[in-house]
Amino acid sequence: MAHKDFNDLLAFVLVAREGSFTRAAAQLGVSQSALSHTMRALEARLGIRLLTRTTRSVSPTEAGERLLQTVGPRFEEIEAELAALTELRERPAGTIRITTAEHAADAVLWPKLAKFLPDYPDIKVEINVDYAMTDIVAQRFDAGVRLGDQVAKDMIAVRIGPDVRIAVVGAPGYFAKRPAPRTPKDLTAHACINLRLPTHGQLLVWDFEKKGHALNVRTDGQLIFNSGTAILKAALAGFGLAFLPEDMVQPHVAAGTLVSVLEDWCQPFPGYHLYFASRRQSSPAFTLLVEALRYRDN
Repeated sequence: MAHKDFNDLLAFVLVAREGSFTRAAAQLGVSQSALSHTMRALEARLGIRLLTRTTRSVSPTEAGERLLQTVGPRFEEIEAELAALTELRERPAGTIRITTAEHAADAVLWPKLAKFLPDYPDIKVEINVDYAMTDIVAQRFDAGVRLGDQVAKDMIAVRIGPDVRIAVVGAPGYFAKRPAPRTPKDLTAHACINLRLPTHGQLLVWDFEKKGHALNVRTDGQLIFNSGTAILKAALAGFGLAFLPEDMVQPHVAAGTLVSVLEDWCQPFPGYHLYFASRRQSSPAFTLLVEALRYRDN
């Protein structure tokens, strides 16, 4: 039977259950004569009588009862599943995949997610920590998080954090052996702990600016990591200077276990932004998450 005949079967189920062409026709929004014609056409195609008609009632034949018991529950299952899909569309539920750098995950995403997720148990968030400039569309991520100046122009970007200031720090024991740098150029004479960027396989260039004068310095040292946390541990152990977000090292600076240098050259960068494709069809869950992450400068 062709798929177009499913409507005929649904009409049969309603007639058989209601025992009335009048009531079934009202539910289907068709005339009684049109419904009678549909039933006769169905019986003709099947080559068997399905309904016994009298002037007072309509009841299924033995064949009709068998068909009713077979297809009736199937339509109920379909209706229940369609209702479930509608509910899924209207309530916040589903999995949201986000790619982000390590610092953004720790400093921005996690504190906000910890407050947001308990209120929405049907929302799942998958965080992929990666310094690569991931193509979120090709890699099937719902969104990405990067600094504002790293977001592609064809993406919708929502600011989720304040400006980020980078600091150059080293342990007191490190500076006991050599003088602190006075300008970024002095870093070439220092042991620096570097970050390897996966996108191009290169080391992160240390960017500085003072009174409109920008300097990019390629540093060198014994240690290279792909994790800011590992760089911080190495700096605390006295292996060299680290180039890390200020909020990440500030507790150690305050405790005296790290010393900050070149502060007048360390200018803030545009804060972290959540970005996603402009053609993305937002689900209720994604819309709620965006609003929960949105940065509000109170």
